Amino acid sequence: MMKRQFGLILAVLFLSASFALAKDYQVTGPVVDVKDDAIIVKKGNENWEIARDKDTKTSGEVKKGDRVMIKYKMIATTIEGKEPAKGKSDTKATSDSKTKTK
Repeated sequence: MMKRQFGLILAVLFLSASFALAKDYQVTGPVVDVKDDAIIVKKGNENWEIARDKDTKTSGEVKKGDRVMIKYKMIATTIEGKEPAKGKSDTKATSDSKTKTK
């Protein structure tokens, strides 16, 4: 039982440490929309939707049209390996063999 609790504590510490070490980013612009779980900000010609939750710190009430600066972090939640794409030489070899058989 103690080993299980110790393992759980280590896992929580590891996850919180990895989040704390993540690089900070920021985006500034007018608010397009505010939702309970996200805020949408216009940056140039693009709308940036940034997730938020109950722990997101906000100074005052933010509403549509307000100019804001949002600081955020990007953390990968999953990474899936894919087979490498076939190179051009593989495609050319296939097309060459088809040409020779005609």
